[in-house]
Amino acid sequence: MDANEPVAQAESRYQVRRPQRADARRNFDALLDAARQAFADHGANASLEGIAREAGVNIATLYRNFPTRRHLFEAVYLDEVEALATMASELGDRDPWDALATWLTQFVRYATTKKAVYDAIAHHEAMFVTCRDVIHAAGRPLLERAQSAGLARTDVTFDDVLFLVNGISGTNFVADAQRERVLTMALDGIRAPHRTSGS
Repeated sequence: MDANEPVAQAESRYQVRRPQRADARRNFDALLDAARQAFADHGANASLEGIAREAGVNIATLYRNFPTRRHLFEAVYLDEVEALATMASELGDRDPWDALATWLTQFVRYATTKKAVYDAIAHHEAMFVTCRDVIHAAGRPLLERAQSAGLARTDVTFDDVLFLVNGISGTNFVADAQRERVLTMALDGIRAPHRTSGS
């Protein structure tokens, strides 16, 4: 199976469909950004009125783009998955360890979003399975490249790494800086012993 096949499947079956007009697209993206932050901060019951206000649009514009709360949940989740896949494709020329660490930092953001909306869209099992395939197709080669370069431990699997980072995203930290410190500690656990990037 081609490594890009799961990504192609996700693009054809589940993807965020943005408006064509530039002004409508800006509103759509502003709503996604505001919703992502609101769900991360307040969970799945975050105020839709507050999301619209933060995005700088009225509630009618929100409902025109996302007729139900579930539509908004799914769009935010799929947008995060697409961002992970896109980032992985753009990291191919970076130092192998830096590429992996950068992608895993983005993964924490995705996992936080998933935690906030999962219960609301857990019925959509097919979408989650497809998106999981996309994430593995995007991230696994980054780990393997870092391992081949001697920069990441070879006794860990990609699933091991995701479990570790998922645990960070599910913790209620007192501040973003604390989350970043804990993520740095986790990355140090993945890094090959006595090796640093560029050494």
